[in-house]
Amino acid sequence: MKILFIQTGGTIDKDYPQKLRSYAFVISDPAVRTVLKMIKPSFKFKIKTVIKKDSLDITEKDRTKIRELCQKSHYKKIIITHGTDTMIKTAEALKDITNKTIIFTGSMKPEKFYDSDARFNIGCAIGAANIIKKGIFIAMNGRIYNWDNCKKTKACQFVNKISSC
Repeated sequence: MKILFIQTGGTIDKDYPQKLRSYAFVISDPAVRTVLKMIKPSFKFKIKTVIKKDSLDITEKDRTKIRELCQKSHYKKIIITHGTDTMIKTAEALKDITNKTIIFTGSMKPEKFYDSDARFNIGCAIGAANIIKKGIFIAMNGRIYNWDNCKKTKACQFVNKISSC
């Protein structure tokens, strides 16, 4: 198995450098790089940074750039780390890519935080990439959702649109 990891930014990659002396954040190195170093994967992978933005700042031009990279890539399995606020919108921009497995994931707290859900969500996405054949999915909160059948709730959880169970 070979996986292309695409970094777009979002909370998963945020860092709060001390030298800024404020509550300001920066989008840091890809969180997935840190996670992969820890797990020492038995598959080949590549990490590519496309943009480093909070997902609320992602533009249609950015989404086109992400879509073009996914379409042109020879990788058939792609995991995109993305901010949770607009990951479904970006997934929708990729809906016409039907010959690959594309899984979006992110986190509610930066990977650098001790109690972050980032490592779990990345692991969930990798596990899903092992078994899902083709399509676009969201891997969050220990579940895999079809991109067009989930929503983010006010409690910052992803659930099926039809049922929350």
